[in-house]
Amino acid sequence: MADFRFFQTEGFEFATLIALGAAPYGMSEAGEVISTASRITDADADSWFDEWTALGERCRAQADQCEAAGHVVSARWLHLRASFYLGTGFFYVLATSDPGRELGAWQRHRDCFDRAMALWPTPVEAVAIPYEDTSLQGYFFSGGPGERPLLIATNGSDGTVVDMLGAGVLDAVDRGYHVLVYDGPGQGQALYEQGLPFRYDWEAVVTPIVDWAAARADVDASRIALCGWSQAGYWVPRAAAFEHRLAAIMVDPGVVSVGESWTRHLPPQMLQMLDAGQAAEFDAYMAEGMKQMPGIALEAAKRLEPYRTDSLAEVIVELRTWDLTDVAGQVRAPTWISSPDDEQFWPGQSQRLFDLLTGVDRKVVVPFTTAEGANWHCEPMAPRIRAQRMLDWLDGVVQA
Repeated sequence: MADFRFFQTEGFEFATLIALGAAPYGMSEAGEVISTASRITDADADSWFDEWTALGERCRAQADQCEAAGHVVSARWLHLRASFYLGTGFFYVLATSDPGRELGAWQRHRDCFDRAMALWPTPVEAVAIPYEDTSLQGYFFSGGPGERPLLIATNGSDGTVVDMLGAGVLDAVDRGYHVLVYDGPGQGQALYEQGLPFRYDWEAVVTPIVDWAAARADVDASRIALCGWSQAGYWVPRAAAFEHRLAAIMVDPGVVSVGESWTRHLPPQMLQMLDAGQAAEFDAYMAEGMKQMPGIALEAAKRLEPYRTDSLAEVIVELRTWDLTDVAGQVRAPTWISSPDDEQFWPGQSQRLFDLLTGVDRKVVVPFTTAEGANWHCEPMAPRIRAQRMLDWLDGVVQA
């Protein structure tokens, strides 16, 4: 892919590429993305939040006008773009001068999504899935009438529900699958309104979802698949190691050890501090170091938030338990794994996961290359290529 960059800050650059890649799904317009990016000051969270929010609010206002005038199709796409843009700006709200805007910004993004779904051309049902002593919010996209296979789509560590539409959801509905998107612990409503943190044992999340789905008359319980992207590349196989009713799983990319994305650039002496129980010293050292690393500082609060702590040391120690090495051999479901060139967060782990799946007869690692513009984590500029390969494979599994 070309060397042209919008931003030097890695997080800003990656999010902008995701926004461009969302255009084929109607979640963005390339012109709006490029114009907005041109007005943002690099490494300035307030500039990022303000510009994306202004664009989202403009789309929202236009959506209201179109809906009032009876232009339902226009309103639908404008609400969807508003939700995506507001969600894009929201990512950095904790790094702005007014982080207290977080909940309101998230709710405004989700409201736009709900309004888009209310106008969607195929049925979309807002659902509440029983989970422990509460419930998880989700959206059930119908692939058509009658009993059909179901794809359960799992988000990553920091995405929004609207992001999942471009992560295979709409492509699967086009193929006749029902699709369930949900907010798990540490995600979306479960985090911002219920206060539920991340958990490593994702089978405790997936098994209640499978129970709920299998009881539906419109779901073929023998053909329930589970997919996930980004950090869900760990959660999905972790769940499948214990939940054996899944007909197939798909991950983009494969993740064996979540913590390596946090630690692989740290010098050995820093990790030795954690081994010695020097958490306070570690956090103080990192806080000082982040003054020289604005890109990391921008994302620190956001990355820590779903763990319900402000201690980086505490999260890194916790993530030592987020490892599939000892449980991946228990997975039985056919497994599809992406392996993009230039993977930024978990390089090499897709192949490591493949090798650990000793109990799986049907498994594949699928490369995505720079030459085809499909490199980098979760192929931000090639979502249609990813969906085509993933769902062609799934079609073969569930039809068999």
